[in-house]
Amino acid sequence: QLQVVESGGGLVQPGGSLTLSCAASGAPLNTFAIGWFRQAPGGEREAVACITNIGVKTNYANSAKGRFIISRDNVKKMGYLQMSSLKPEDTAIYYCAANPGYFCSLSKAFYPYWGQGTQVTVSS
Repeated sequence: QLQVVESGGGLVQPGGSLTLSCAASGAPLNTFAIGWFRQAPGGEREAVACITNIGVKTNYANSAKGRFIISRDNVKKMGYLQMSSLKPEDTAIYYCAANPGYFCSLSKAFYPYWGQGTQVTVSS
């Protein structure tokens, strides 16, 4: 059974950058698509980006386009979310999710495996 654990969150100033990591264990990561989601206080969990199982294709929510980059290293069993030009509205708990197979999706219902999340706070 796949398990994923996020790390890399923290406090960053507006305009700053942060890279989140998603460490996978329990199964070969190259058989899973990965998605990143976030949930702000009082808000719904929303999509950020996703990447297919071997990283051929990516997809981004409008809020992430041009600022965030999703990537993965299947040898290291790691997924990444590079975030730049961060804004206060990016403040949220960020979650890594995984689904068996090639395709990825920006729908949270698509993913059966979830991490516990890592807090990102953008504030001066």
